[in-house]
Amino acid sequence: MTGVFHESELTIGIVGLGLIGSSIGLGMATAGAEIVGFDHDQTRCSQAQSVGAVHSLVDGVDDFAPCDLVVVCVPVSAVASTVLEVLSSSDAYVTDVGSVKRPVVESVERAGQALSSRFVGGHPMAGSELSGPLGASPDMFRGAAWVLTPSATTDPVAFATVRWMVQLLGAEPIEIAPKRHDQLVAAVSHVPHLTAGALLEVAHRDPEDQALTLRLAAGGFRDMTRIASGDPEIWPDICFENDDAILDALDALIAKLHDLRERVAAADSVGLLADLERARQARSELMNVRPRTASALVSIRVLVPDRPGVLADITTSLGARNVNVYDVEIAHSVETHGGLLIMLIAEQDLGAAAEELTERGYVFTTARQV
Repeated sequence: MTGVFHESELTIGIVGLGLIGSSIGLGMATAGAEIVGFDHDQTRCSQAQSVGAVHSLVDGVDDFAPCDLVVVCVPVSAVASTVLEVLSSSDAYVTDVGSVKRPVVESVERAGQALSSRFVGGHPMAGSELSGPLGASPDMFRGAAWVLTPSATTDPVAFATVRWMVQLLGAEPIEIAPKRHDQLVAAVSHVPHLTAGALLEVAHRDPEDQALTLRLAAGGFRDMTRIASGDPEIWPDICFENDDAILDALDALIAKLHDLRERVAAADSVGLLADLERARQARSELMNVRPRTASALVSIRVLVPDRPGVLADITTSLGARNVNVYDVEIAHSVETHGGLLIMLIAEQDLGAAAEELTERGYVFTTARQV
């Protein structure tokens, strides 16, 4: 995104100065932005200032009026109410970093377009076993995926501003519908964390064998259970906010484990080998996904009408077709009472994108990037 703000002119507010909030502060301060912070925990406030994650502090959530953009980094059960408080007390664009998106987006949408137009749901797929400001890093998000969930009422400039911040932090913005996001992270983040905890409990069933278990635990077991080292305090909120998707994923996992149990009990070597081969192939495909720079990029220029929801309609529909938009720019046109949406996608995704845009009635042109 170009032409919204220059980073040296941008004032960013951060609500919640834990690991993620402080890492965003460090990264954007490094980029040249002015960082204003708030946290109920005064120790975190002091630590965030000491490491340079914030330049100044405010006294409450409703004190961010001078900010251009506010990032809400609080526990997921408090995200919606905090977002609404910031939106109501300032003119800033607002985003969040919670790992559950549908309840937040729906709550903000119910507040009306005057507020919801300035909100862009977000979720950086990054973290650390460390916690708090002292564990923060300006490079926390470099190379990571950062999900954005624009809605039908999202202001294009709000979306572009948040996307621009994400890119300045070195992350790759990916647009996904809120409900779909929650289903995906349940499978790749939430349930794996619960499963890691369960595996550790299975391994430690007999306290007398704990020392021996630790000596026998090879790299594979350590890798599978590493995520259990994270802060447990955040997980009850996450599980209860995303309960439907997590329960669906847990049911699928339990069913698969039951199938594997039956194969072992029946000494079904053919079936077990087939299961393990499918898993090996899936893992291989996962690790061989090409990075964003490995594929040629294509520019798509779409004529869009000047009405709410156009940007969300296009990006979420492309996301549903597994087309990732690597960059986006919006050029307004007084003559046509609309604008030009310019997107960069991988050349291999052009067919799916063209088909989707055509089905939705958009007029567009394409050009290969050199």
